[in-house]
Amino acid sequence: MGEGFYFIDILIFAMIAAFLVYRLRGVLGRRHGEERQRPNPYTSRPGQEAGDNVVTLPDRARVPVDVPPPAPDEPYSLAAGIAQIQANDPTFDEKGFVQGAKAAFGMIVTAFAQGDTPTLRPLLSDDVYDNFAAAIRSRQSSGETLETTVTNIREADVTEARMDGRTAFVTVTFISEQINVTRDKDGTVIEGDPEQPLEVVDIWTFARNTRSRNPNWTLIETRVPS
Repeated sequence: MGEGFYFIDILIFAMIAAFLVYRLRGVLGRRHGEERQRPNPYTSRPGQEAGDNVVTLPDRARVPVDVPPPAPDEPYSLAAGIAQIQANDPTFDEKGFVQGAKAAFGMIVTAFAQGDTPTLRPLLSDDVYDNFAAAIRSRQSSGETLETTVTNIREADVTEARMDGRTAFVTVTFISEQINVTRDKDGTVIEGDPEQPLEVVDIWTFARNTRSRNPNWTLIETRVPS
């Protein structure tokens, strides 16, 4: 009799264990699926997802592109550079890229002003992040604060595009209107006008490994016109 009850106990525990494993796999599977389907905040599509602060530009229909080889020592034109990127990444779309880059521009400029390094970290290359973080630390050690408002992005144009090995490089020139105000530790304005937006020209270069499954682009260089 005791052995019978012992066998039943084992059977019950085995059934419970199997049920728990089934539920656990189901829950993990649903979470993984939901994460893949969430809209990304840095694409041109509406909708935002907090906590996935990466520059992700939208995929487009896959269109095969034939790119003729360049003549020896002859530089690619912008159109040829874009075609070269599309040959390596058929999902690349210039208009979609620009929309995503504009969203990233606003995100990065705002995060820099706020000293939000956790937001900046996944958006920037190591070198650019180190420069941004150093500027933020210097500002904070002086007790200064920076207030930045991008009131309008008038233009955002791809001005350079090329492939280097497996990596695509795309440069965008932004012409924006911004209010930039620096205040000292007492809140006194020491630079800028809180009522007067100024025109700002920024030249940013983004890069992405076209062989990677990760669709994210990283800001690798910022500069201003010389």
